[in-house]
Amino acid sequence: MTGQDGERRALAALEASGIGFEITRHGPVRSLAEAAAVRGVEPGDVVKSLVVRRGDDDYLFVLVTGDRAISWPKLRALLGVSRLSLPDAGTALEVTGYERGTITPFGSLTAWPVVADERVRGRRVSIGAGAHGVAATVDGDDLARALGATFADVTQDAAPA
Repeated sequence: MTGQDGERRALAALEASGIGFEITRHGPVRSLAEAAAVRGVEPGDVVKSLVVRRGDDDYLFVLVTGDRAISWPKLRALLGVSRLSLPDAGTALEVTGYERGTITPFGSLTAWPVVADERVRGRRVSIGAGAHGVAATVDGDDLARALGATFADVTQDAAPA
């Protein structure tokens, strides 16, 4: 699948969701801070869409603000499981249709459940839109509602880079 296919799927899903969004396109970036700058937002307003594996053919998306990282103990407690993992890049592509750096729940090959960290709530956020250098700025509450996401405290401070 090409980035163009991914972008098409993500944009179609965003349009079908009925939420307001603004698309930003930019060239290659080397860091989350750089992505935030070219999108005109703060790093904490960039939402990372992470694919998490619960079990065989059982995944979910976890939406994490750019200044945070998954807290594995919090996420395991929320989901009531003892083990979780991040799939390798090939598996993530296989189960979402998106390569790393372009993953979004919008237009994913499978509509996996979504957990949004509570810090997504009540703010404008920028989320990937299916291709490198393409993002959608949306209201965090609308984002969660459109994806049927559960808000929960599932993150911790990101380790310094």
